[in-house]
Amino acid sequence: MNASARRIAVVASLALASFGCCALVAVRIVYTDVPNFTYLIWNLFLAWIPFVLAILLYDGHRRGARPAALVVLGALWLAFFPNAPYIVTDFVHLDHDPLSPFWFDGLVIAAFAATGMLLGLGSLYLVQSVVRKQAGTAVGWIAAGVALALGSVGIYVGRFVRLNSWDLWTSPRHFLHLAGARLSDPLGNPRLLAVTVALTLLMSAAYLVLYTFATAGLRLDLERA
Repeated sequence: MNASARRIAVVASLALASFGCCALVAVRIVYTDVPNFTYLIWNLFLAWIPFVLAILLYDGHRRGARPAALVVLGALWLAFFPNAPYIVTDFVHLDHDPLSPFWFDGLVIAAFAATGMLLGLGSLYLVQSVVRKQAGTAVGWIAAGVALALGSVGIYVGRFVRLNSWDLWTSPRHFLHLAGARLSDPLGNPRLLAVTVALTLLMSAAYLVLYTFATAGLRLDLERA
């Protein structure tokens, strides 16, 4: 399978997974006659943004786009990157609803969380590929590690400070004020420290698995060529 066919397969698989997630919410709504969990669909839409930006960045690099354009795309990607793994924190909404089986609600959230995580880590793989080609393997891994750590901080800001990526542009002063107040003393904020470390470790482990499978598939393609 060449690179173009592999990309189509990946995007189609993620789109199919997203459709399946939305179908689960539709089944729940029909079963309970209550329009709950629809926020998961919005969160999944937001999770697609960094993936699309990463594709644009990767394609722009391959086509020889100007470095300034790549930097802008990279900055936009980093700003929206936390939206993808953020869905993992939606388990806080899991509760015993008498209208729906507890296991089914857990399955719905887990499906959205897994798809969001794949979208986020897939986008990171593309961005790391660009950085690696531009600055070398070591810098590529450093950039990936920094992105995972900053993404974890972004998830904390979204879940506990209740700020979103677009607040950077719509209310930059408000965003900087609130985020700065919470992040000014990270060592004195046990919740921030715990959430950041836990999420960084979780995403790092998941990313290493994805990276291993992705590079193994690439090596097999090269060996068959």
